[in-house]
Amino acid sequence: MEPIRIAIVGAGTWGDTHAAIYREHPLAHPVAVCDLNESRAGALAEKYGLPKAYARVDDMLSDGGFDAVSIVTPDHLHADIAVQCAHAGKHMLIEKPLATTREDVFRIVAAIKKNRVRAMVDLHNRWSPPFSAAKDYIAAGKLGVLRSAYFRLNDVKWVATDMLPWAASSSILWFLGSHSFDTLQWLFQDRVTRVYCVSNRGVLDGLGVPTEDVFLSTLEFSRGGIAQMENGWITPNANPCVNDIKCNLLGDRGMVAIDASHHTLIQYYSDEKVAVPDVLVRHTIHERVKGFAYESIRSFVDALAQGKPFVVSLEDAARTSLVILAIMESASTRTPVAIDYGDIP
Repeated sequence: MEPIRIAIVGAGTWGDTHAAIYREHPLAHPVAVCDLNESRAGALAEKYGLPKAYARVDDMLSDGGFDAVSIVTPDHLHADIAVQCAHAGKHMLIEKPLATTREDVFRIVAAIKKNRVRAMVDLHNRWSPPFSAAKDYIAAGKLGVLRSAYFRLNDVKWVATDMLPWAASSSILWFLGSHSFDTLQWLFQDRVTRVYCVSNRGVLDGLGVPTEDVFLSTLEFSRGGIAQMENGWITPNANPCVNDIKCNLLGDRGMVAIDASHHTLIQYYSDEKVAVPDVLVRHTIHERVKGFAYESIRSFVDALAQGKPFVVSLEDAARTSLVILAIMESASTRTPVAIDYGDIP
């Protein structure tokens, strides 16, 4: 089987991650990288031995020589690139979210279907070991019918103030809420029909990042289940884990409780701090990248090479963006908002 030739758009931290995984994968061959910062694209190409580096997507697509594209740009810049790649006949792995406007969601879906290419959005929490175990309990009937859920996924302030230079152009709902919602729709195996959300801001505004601090969202599913979703990025920077992630799932026959923020597998102590090293999400063993956030990228290559369905379907990703948009509308109006999925099945 010939390796899939892959180009990467976006040479930041996560673009580097994609390149590292593709270089290791026996069915992938990274061949090009594109970034508006041409020197950064060149540096990534040199690091991983990619033969070509570009500053413009148009130039990369004109040259061709690849089968698929990883779109690893800031949240609000996915749509035009995805449509261009679809029209060029390229398969795609798009970092979450699919898009950040309703128009762009349907524009991307239409372009993908028209050009008969395949696309997956990297909603990688479906590969998280505790959530995968919870899914197995649900599938086996151990929880019965899911009645309610609580999902908290927050970040420390540093993510918005230092890690993401484009945080003010996005939202914690796109950055973490998309993972939260996709996990819930996957576990409930049901559509959300209505949302209600409240939010607040002020902390990050004061730190020079004009964006909301926290969203608290209530989700109503079509079969009667209810979920509460909390997403914020003002957790103190001294929190031992960058993510504060907890989840409770309650059914009529049982319950699952997940705390993925802290664990006793390994902890580090010094006179200055306590830290919980990441051995679940993204880490390295013997110079090879490991962790569930990387398994989703590997899964994209596997499914594309073998002609199998993606674990995250295009429709899953479209619904995630549409629900997040409804949550944002509700937070703005302080009223419940019904979900309009258009022609998304």
